[in-house]
Amino acid sequence: MTIHFGLIGCGYMSKKHLDALGKCQDAVLLAVSDVEKKRMREAAGCHPSISQYQDYTELLCDPQIDAVIIAVISGLHAEIAKQSLLAGKHVILEKPMTLSIKDANEIIQLAEQKNLKLMVCHQMRHRPIMKKMKETIDQGKLGKLYLGTVSLRLNRSPAYFEAASWRGNWEQDGGMLVNQGIHLLDLMQWFLGDISHVYGDMLTATLKKETEDVAVGVLTFENGAKGVIEANIVTQPNNLGNSLSIFGENGTISLEGPSLNRISRWFVAGEDKREEMAKLIDVQDEQIFMYKNFINAVQCGESLLIDGYEGKRALETIFAIYQSTMTKQPVTLPLVSFETTALKKK
Repeated sequence: MTIHFGLIGCGYMSKKHLDALGKCQDAVLLAVSDVEKKRMREAAGCHPSISQYQDYTELLCDPQIDAVIIAVISGLHAEIAKQSLLAGKHVILEKPMTLSIKDANEIIQLAEQKNLKLMVCHQMRHRPIMKKMKETIDQGKLGKLYLGTVSLRLNRSPAYFEAASWRGNWEQDGGMLVNQGIHLLDLMQWFLGDISHVYGDMLTATLKKETEDVAVGVLTFENGAKGVIEANIVTQPNNLGNSLSIFGENGTISLEGPSLNRISRWFVAGEDKREEMAKLIDVQDEQIFMYKNFINAVQCGESLLIDGYEGKRALETIFAIYQSTMTKQPVTLPLVSFETTALKKK
């Protein structure tokens, strides 16, 4: 069974989707949609059979399309996802899935009511080295878990925000943690489990935008472990990279680098798998693995590694950090409600 896809949003993020889609069997791109004709033409390439729609609702009316990829700006994710599900399409939704708890819940419920697949793009979970970390932790090889830390040290210049009017505002962009930090938080939660409460704070240094430049969060997991996130986009003169570390009673695993592509430590008491891990760290086809998971889920009911519920988890944690920043108090999870526009009133 071939899955016929439509792409909504032909900007920067779409390129990775198109590349992965082109490397998957049983997947065909039938249509693209974008408000800019030039970007649609570039996405369609030299394939006259690919339809082009400036109005995405016309793409959703195409009965041949089984699934849509939503790669528009963050502030439009919720509405387009809802319309896609109502049109009977399976959905691949770029992170963040929404900018409010209410919208996230509505999208999850709608997918269930329509019996459609909803996948949120946290592709890092599909990387073999991350799956090995998860397996190692779940097998109890690290023993009792004590601490998880993630670090994001990037540079986003004023020109970056000036290049697009939606960047840097709470209503359409959603913030640094929501856009840049969410992958790292998702991984830490995947490894350490559910979070009971959060304390956070942040700093906005650039007056020409609304969203945060520096954010810190202290997390307490239900298993007693602690977590720390520190993130910024003011690293000079350019990106310094990311890090992710898990500390347990019987081992420490730490990854670093621009895309967590370097093992700084892989110690598990009683075993030596450094050579195996050195090979795994070089396999970075996570976008393709993510698409294969989605295609198999549609075709034969395979479980999605990142469904709507999983996609919401890191988002909810970030919202808790934002709410804690506003109230100057710890925030208990789960959150009943929150939306990034609340920060405009801060």
